[in-house]
Amino acid sequence: MDKYKTKQSATVLACLEENSGKALTVDEIVDLLKIQGTPVGKTTVYRHIDRLVSQGSVRKFVSGENAGATYQYIHNHQHCNEHFHLKCSSCGELVHLGCEFMKGIDEHILSHHGFKVDNSKTVLYGICRKCSDKQNI
Repeated sequence: MDKYKTKQSATVLACLEENSGKALTVDEIVDLLKIQGTPVGKTTVYRHIDRLVSQGSVRKFVSGENAGATYQYIHNHQHCNEHFHLKCSSCGELVHLGCEFMKGIDEHILSHHGFKVDNSKTVLYGICRKCSDKQNI
């Protein structure tokens, strides 16, 4: 039995599962839990997030050196190092882009440029279709 399976840990994991279509910051997780009536402190969220990341249940995305990390629940421990990711700059939706075209880009970069892409850190930013459609109304 995992000695870290506490009510707070389950609450943090449930919040990430319910919002699995988005990559959330710790502050966003804290705010969502507060709204749900199950407040958990920021330090506690960080502690549980770190454990979930090390267990492979949650994926950590770092946008850049000065940007904070975001976290996303991984269904069935998806292998995020095997594909690119798309992140909507407007709503925060994170898409796992496992299409053959992008695999070809990986292969091209390796064979023509001698560079192995680390897809676990590859996030392309833009605006998703839903947000784009809202902006054009």
